[in-house]
Amino acid sequence: MNQKLANIDDMVKAITPVAYERLLYVVETGRWPEGEVVPEQQRAYCQQAVMLYQQKHNHDAQHMTIDTQGEIAFKSKSELKRQFIETPITKMKV
Repeated sequence: MNQKLANIDDMVKAITPVAYERLLYVVETGRWPEGEVVPEQQRAYCQQAVMLYQQKHNHDAQHMTIDTQGEIAFKSKSELKRQFIETPITKMKV
């Protein structure tokens, strides 16, 4: 493995689940959780880190994410409905 790939792999291994959630928040909102705006170039780097992390750790890909083989994983509408029926996000008493 060349030096550049080793550094990327080391970086991905160093991302904790908490750090991943923060990076994901940046990608989704363009801000750090504390509210500070993230420049577009930094947001792009965060997106790359999120995708690399998902490639290593995402064993249950959502609607559209990067799976553990490095491929973009899509779920159909029927698959998503079935997933939410089997494991609902929340239950409400009426």
